[in-house]
Amino acid sequence: MKLNKSNLLVLFILILACALYRVWDSRPMGFAPQIAMALFAGSVSKDKRFAFLFPILSLFISDLLYQFLYSQGLTTIKGFYSGQLVNYLVIASVTVIGFFINKNKIGQIFIGSLAGAVYFFLASNLTVWVGGGLDINNQPYPRSLSGLLLCYTEALPFFKWSLISTLVFNAFFFGSFYLLGKSVLRKEMQTA
Repeated sequence: MKLNKSNLLVLFILILACALYRVWDSRPMGFAPQIAMALFAGSVSKDKRFAFLFPILSLFISDLLYQFLYSQGLTTIKGFYSGQLVNYLVIASVTVIGFFINKNKIGQIFIGSLAGAVYFFLASNLTVWVGGGLDINNQPYPRSLSGLLLCYTEALPFFKWSLISTLVFNAFFFGSFYLLGKSVLRKEMQTA
């Protein structure tokens, strides 16, 4: 992907749209585009260092919006919280899975989407448990195997929506990229 002005504008709009969608009040918790965005960026970006920026920037913008809404009393979700840096690192690490997705192979996109969602679920909940996160009763998870399993069990509803959203958003991202590529190629062939 060449970074000309129109591509940068499209990427900025994509990042902003994903950030705005994440703070949408009516969406199911866990149904967000950032995992898909990390996988997509890892797959299509020629400069792999640049690929990490897209999901992180989207998260940061949505966290700024959440913090503003929280400070205005419009949501109970804080934009800035303890453990936030770890969450950013986990979502950035999902981008690496995207490096192995061939953007032209539907099977790889599907398997990569599953792998990204499962990895995020396992890694993010492990960090919650290790970091002394709280269960649904606002009690710290026990420092035992049963505490870790409880942490994963309580996160299953989020995982369901995370998995579905990763598949849906990747279908949109990769599908749009494919169709846009065909359209550009068609125009180049007509002008040649």
